[in-house]
Parts: sequence; C-alpha cells; structure tokens
Amino acid sequence: MEFLLEILTEEMPPDHVRTGLEQLAEGLGRELAGAHIAVRSLKTYGTCRRLIILADLAEAQESKERVVVGPSKAVAFAADGSPTPAALGFARSQGVGLDALEVVRTEKGEYLGRRKAEAGKPAAEILASVLPGLVTALSFPKTMRWGSLAFRFSRPIQGFLCLSGGTTVVFEAAGIGSGDSTIGHKIHDPRPLTVRSFSEYQAGLRERGVIIDPEERRAAILAQIEAKLEPLNAKLHPDAALLDKLVYDIESPCVVLGSFPKDYLGLPLELLSTAMREGQHLFSVVRDKKQLPNFIGVADARQDAASLLVKGNERVLRARLEDARFFWEQDLKLPLSKRASGLKQVVFQEKLGSYEDKTLRLKKIAAYLCDKIEAANAKEDVVQAAELSKVDLVTELVREFPSLQGKAGGLFARAEGFPAAVAQAVYEHYKPVGLEDDSPSSLAGAILSLADKVDSIVGIIGVGVQTTGSSDPFGLRRNALAVCKIVLDRKLSFSFPRLLDKVLAVYGDRLTRPAKEVRAECREFFAGRLRYIFERMSFRYDLVNAALGPGFENIEHTFLRVKALDKLKASPQFEPMILMAKRVNNILRNQPPAKVNPDLFEEKAERELYSSVTIIEGNVRPMIARGDFGQAQTILFRIQPTLAAFFDKVLVMAEEKKLRQNRVGLLQAIARLLLEVADYSQIVVEGERSEKGADIRPKA
Repeated sequence: MEFLLEILTEEMPPDHVRTGLEQLAEGLGRELAGAHIAVRSLKTYGTCRRLIILADLAEAQESKERVVVGPSKAVAFAADGSPTPAALGFARSQGVGLDALEVVRTEKGEYLGRRKAEAGKPAAEILASVLPGLVTALSFPKTMRWGSLAFRFSRPIQGFLCLSGGTTVVFEAAGIGSGDSTIGHKIHDPRPLTVRSFSEYQAGLRERGVIIDPEERRAAILAQIEAKLEPLNAKLHPDAALLDKLVYDIESPCVVLGSFPKDYLGLPLELLSTAMREGQHLFSVVRDKKQLPNFIGVADARQDAASLLVKGNERVLRARLEDARFFWEQDLKLPLSKRASGLKQVVFQEKLGSYEDKTLRLKKIAAYLCDKIEAANAKEDVVQAAELSKVDLVTELVREFPSLQGKAGGLFARAEGFPAAVAQAVYEHYKPVGLEDDSPSSLAGAILSLADKVDSIVGIIGVGVQTTGSSDPFGLRRNALAVCKIVLDRKLSFSFPRLLDKVLAVYGDRLTRPAKEVRAECREFFAGRLRYIFERMSFRYDLVNAALGPGFENIEHTFLRVKALDKLKASPQFEPMILMAKRVNNILRNQPPAKVNPDLFEEKAERELYSSVTIIEGNVRPMIARGDFGQAQTILFRIQPTLAAFFDKVLVMAEEKKLRQNRVGLLQAIARLLLEVADYSQIVVEGERSEKGADIRPKA
C-alpha cells in the first residue's frame, strides 16, 4: 500500500529540510515498527517548501493470536478424561464446541484454552493516530511561532497532503487539517493540485514548476551549468557546500551565466569566489584554475528570458567586487608584521587571553611538533607561519569576509614575498573543516593546523567550558576530528600524551582546572573522536575497542592496531589466541602484581613458556615500536601452544605462596606484552562461552 505525506511550509533553510526529512523517516519507521506494520520501502524527498515521505506499507497490522484461558486441566476433565461442566461452560462462553478448545501450558500449569486470531488495525487508522505527534516532535536548530499557536516549527506550516492507498488520512496538527491537495510553485505556478497517488503528485508538481527529488534537481543544475560553460571551455571553481545549499534552496532550477568587468581579475581567485558566494550564492568560473570574468547563478525560476536575473546579479556583484578590491588594496598598505600588535585587542577566550597570546603558544607548540615528527627542516617556516597565522583577523578584508580567515593571511603573506612554505602554511592552517575536507597539503600547514587545534581544545577544556551534544561553541569536536584526520592522512607518529603535556606546560597557570583532569578529559575526548572515525571506516566496534584498549598513546599506531586486527581476524589462529588471552585475564583478575623468578620454576611447561615468552618479547618489541602490529600479532600467535601446554600441566593457583606468585607473575608478564599490541579482552568471539564458565579456568 502506498503512503504519501507532504508537509507544505514557507521557505526553510537547507539544513532544516535535511534535518526534518531525517527525523520524519526515523520517526515514522519507529512508529510503524512499534505498531507491527510492515514497511517494504521508505524514501524521502524535499524542497525548501516541502518535506515529503513516500512509503510502501502493509495495509494493516500483522494478525495476532490471543489465547483465552479457562479452567485448569484438572478442573476441566474428570478422572476418565470426560469434560466436566466447567469445560462445557467455558466452551459455551466462547461460542464454540469442545473440539475448538485445547490444553495450553502456562506459568501456573496446564489449562483449558482457546486460541483466537485477531485481525490487526488498518494502517490508515494507525497513521492517523501517530502523525500528529510525529509532526509536532520535529525539531530544528531554530524554530518560530505564528498566529496565536504555542506550536513551534522551522517555518509556518501551510498544509498537509496525506494519502494511504489513494485515500486521505485525516489528522490535524498545529491547527491544520490534512487533505488530498497541495499547490505548485509558490511564485511561478501556485495552482492547486489534487492527487490520489505519488505518480500523480510528482507529475502534477513537475507541470507546476516543482522538482521534488533533490538528486534530480542537482543533476539538472549540473547539466545546465555544463551547457552554459561548454562554449567558454570553462569549469566551475569547486564549491560543494554552495551546490548542496542551492539544491535545497530551489524547487525549479534555472542556471544563468553573467559577467563582470575584467579589471577585477587582478584580485586573487579566493577573494573573487568568496565575494560571489557570500550574499549572492554565485559560482566562480575558471579556466586552467584562473578566474574568468564570468559567474554562474542558480535561481528558483523556469527561465530568464528578459535576462533580469543576470542583470540584477551583475549590478550587485560589481558593487561587492569594488568593496573587495578596496579592502584588499587598503590592507596591503600595512605589512602583516606591523599589524600583529593589533592581535592583543582581539579576544580568543576571556580566560585564555588574546590572539596575541595564542600566537605565542602556537610558536612553541609548533616548534615542539617539528622536533617530535622529525621535521627540523620545516621548523623555521612553521614558526614564522605560526607568528603570522592569526594576523588577518585584524584586516578589513576578513572583517568583511570572515570565511577568508587563514586564506587571506596566506594571500597577504604571498603578496608580501614571504617564503612559499610560510604563505601556504598560513593559507591552509584552518583545514580540514570536516572529515570530507582535505587535510593541509603541506607538512608545514599540517603541523600548524595540529598546533592550533590542540591548543584550542586543551585551553577550552582547561577552563571548564562544557561541550555537550547540542552545544559546542568553539567547535572542539570538529577540531578533534580534524587533528585525527591530519595525523592519519600524513601518517604522523608521535606521543599524543606528551603533546598534551607540552600544551599544558605552555598554558602554565592560565588554566583553571588541574592538569591531571584536563589531560584525562582530553585523552577521552580524542579517543571518542577516533572511535567515530574508525567506525565510519567500517571496522568492527570490538576491534576498535581492542585497538584503543592499550591506551591512547599514538594516534597513528592506534589505527595500525585496528587495521592489523581487522586483517588477522579471519586467521584460524586468531580465535584460539583471543580465548587464551581472555583466560589469562580471568586468572589474573584481582591478583596483586608479582615478579617472575626463573629459579622457582618446577615444571617443564612453565620453563618452556618463560623461554618462549622471552624470545617472542625480544622479537615483538621492535615491531611494536615501529607500528608493525600485524607482524607482531603473527609472532604472538606462537605463544598459544606453549601457553596451552602450561594450562594443561601446571596448576597456577598452587598452595605454596611463592610458587603461586611466581606463576601469576609469569602470566602478568604475558598479559602486559599482549596489551602492548591490543586489548584482546575487548574482542567478541562467535560462540564464546561465558567467562564465568568452568572451561575458562580449569586449573586455576
């Protein structure tokens, strides 16, 4: 059965549309599952004015079988098995003969009962009851009220179209009743449209200037852009975020090609593209990565026959480009080195000081990182880039175009003749802004970006600013993800706890929380981000936990751990090794630390195990140091036979204290070695028996 819901509203921001559609799909799926209505398919569509959900549902709830319980078996039947008056009376009360009854087993014993099949409620009835709550439960980053209603939504709701099997599902929400009609494009063709199916709905809206499928709109935009640019042999300057926004900002895409005076081409491409994007949502047009005197605009219209859209955009763009050129030229008159003093007037965070203070910290942190990742050749450039990195915050250009911070500094540095590595590092030190964004292309930029982001995270956590699920004003989660991404992309190997210690030392007594607390919270915070990244890479959650188990010492090594575990999980030696490692951990639970004395060994099996562990440890430690965890785990597999023999022939928990402590100490040494590679206790083995079972610790 086809189900169709459209929530018609005034124009919503793109992120509200995406958020609303996600919540609608999740909420409807949850409600239908709870009502036992099968969902064969579910898809969402959306525009700036419509949230749409289409589903193929079962026509009714799944049928249920209910058992009506009567008298107990002992009461219902006589000793010879004949039915008693109680049984006959129960049959009459149910309107059936005795042959329709059966003996059913319950928690209280055996009773006479009747099984009755109950048809489920129609899906339309269930939908009518759940849809009002589903609509009112939708939440958005910002909401508004209208009229006298207390109800809040992204934008005022204008109507509901709701059909189930071609029939209107009647419900009311926000004081508005549902129906079987909608309207076309609000501006260009607002004719009403009454429908009985999704095909009628989609086709009717298309005739009225509305494309409901976001991917179809995206394809239409790109096809029109390609047609406009083909005669110029040109391309768009990449701007995925702007394209995503425009896809949800319109219902009927109309692409226009405009131009601007060539004398503005002396401005940097980044400045031109930013001036076009901010305010007017225009794309830059480039050939061979150089700006052409053209732009691409996307309007919510069917056509621009009179070129009014082009002319309007050209007029406004000329004014914006003139402002951009003025700010660029004025800012170039004062070198970055002379502007730097203005940073003391710009507050980074009230308890952490100004951006001048941050710059001084960045120089020290960046220099430290250069030493630790063996980038001494880049150290001079990185420190100079750190000194210049925040100066563009006091330029008029960045005040006018805040999204240019970092990039503007790099452009100014290049224009002033600083070394290319310095200018590039400043230009890209805010990257990446998300996991889909590229990391800095240069090593100097990567180091400066790491220093900047870790400084912010440690500082904000250090003064007690709380980051919650809905509040992250300083972008700490985004910055932590960026740090992990840079390290993984560039395969940087260094001690992360020592970096935290360095940053804490640089802050000195400016932080209000104890260093131990800040260090612990930072490590936990980063571990959570790294876990998120690994799970996005489709690594099993238990393997991720095992890789993080040894401690968050080295981000790159943690990745190499989980990668090695994922590769080796199919090995026939993997499962026995995991079970053996868990057995060791179980035996050692609540045991105090103990030392190993080889002279106290009495059994051949324990001497052989000690010898094997000593040899394997000597081979494995260099592998661990260089991050070769795959080979290290392969070598560790060799412990399993001698460890199994040890458990078969040696009683760990011997009565004699010294002997018992010595054997516990040997197992503790093995456990420590295993933990340097991975925390095997976190790995779930299929068919594994409870750790409390007798088979886990047979002789301990």
